[in-house]
Amino acid sequence: MYFDELALSDEVLDALWDMHFDECTPVQAETIPVILDRHDVISCAQTGTGKTAAYILPLLTNLAYDDHDPDKLNAIIMAPTRELAQQIDQQMEGFGFYVPFSSVAIYGGKDNGAWGNQVTGLQKGADIVIATPGRLLAQMNIYDVDFSGVKYFILDEADRMLDMGFYDDIMAIVNKLPKDRQTIMFSATMPPKIRQMAKAIMHDPVEVQIAVSRPPETIRQMCARVLETQKAGFVQLALQGRNLKKVIVFAGKKQKVKDLTRTLRMLKIDARAMHSDLEQNERDQVMLDFRNGKVDVLVATDVVSRGIDVNDVPMVINYDVPHDPEDYVHRIGRTARAENSGEAITLVSPEDAKYWNHIEQFLNKETERLPLPEALGEGPADELYAVRSGKNKSKKRGHFSRFKGKRKTNNKQN
Repeated sequence: MYFDELALSDEVLDALWDMHFDECTPVQAETIPVILDRHDVISCAQTGTGKTAAYILPLLTNLAYDDHDPDKLNAIIMAPTRELAQQIDQQMEGFGFYVPFSSVAIYGGKDNGAWGNQVTGLQKGADIVIATPGRLLAQMNIYDVDFSGVKYFILDEADRMLDMGFYDDIMAIVNKLPKDRQTIMFSATMPPKIRQMAKAIMHDPVEVQIAVSRPPETIRQMCARVLETQKAGFVQLALQGRNLKKVIVFAGKKQKVKDLTRTLRMLKIDARAMHSDLEQNERDQVMLDFRNGKVDVLVATDVVSRGIDVNDVPMVINYDVPHDPEDYVHRIGRTARAENSGEAITLVSPEDAKYWNHIEQFLNKETERLPLPEALGEGPADELYAVRSGKNKSKKRGHFSRFKGKRKTNNKQN
């Protein structure tokens, strides 16, 4: 389906034309018509499917056609992190280039003047507010914010917000909104807690299920069995052997991110760290340098696994195995974006074998096994993986025993 087949406003279509956006993604084709018809919507779609445009485009169109008070807030978009809020704000500028609507992004940090700009936007009635829950609630607790004109309430990455403990903040905001509004929720997963919240804040929502949250076939997924002490060396050889640029390495904890970044820089690899201890201006600069190719390797916690729009990342390396299969999907989803292909390597220590076993069960496929480079010495024994994975260690065939050296898998995703 093409965008000009949808009932979008001429101004929105003009912006899409300028941006060379012609054909809808599946989530856009399925969700936009339902939002244009003013239904409450729950859409299950993973990062990288074009979900941001799936709600911004009909929102801008509905604002253009609806009667609304231009001096009041008309729409609120909630996002779990400031990075995602910034990305939404940037896309709002592009898609809304020809429409006369103002927007303000409300998120935390110590940017000079940011708080004042946010207060001005709220007090003067920006048409669209893009906010993290905690920051908006902080503004509400200090200032008298008029929500009486809000007709649209959108939750992006709702599952992530609940995982981060924002349920009470979201409900406190919802209680200030008019009952007669359109509520739209996007989530990569649909656990019971999401359905519980949807029941509390939505009216007869239409559910749009796009696909099971599994990585696209354009990502070549690989794993390597390593000892914890061999991980840094493996990353070094993987990067330097192919002279790759703009690679993201995910680690489970921010201290490990700091340590790994320091180690890679000692190995003459141009690496920068991204974690929650950085000030907002520092995080912005790191991301700007990474997008512009001034940084070869971004070492990060899961703070950037969702909501960061960098289209030309050739490889993602999981230094640690994520404990949640959905986190794995979102991490490796940083590569193979915008119709590109990409690679994802996960380093699996014996301690992480049970988590990797869960991920492969979730994927319903066995990932390609990479051999351990000879320069790193001998790797972990098969028996360690069999025991850690809960297998009977008397069996000769452990979790990885089906892989003998490097081979490719042709399994199709379900």
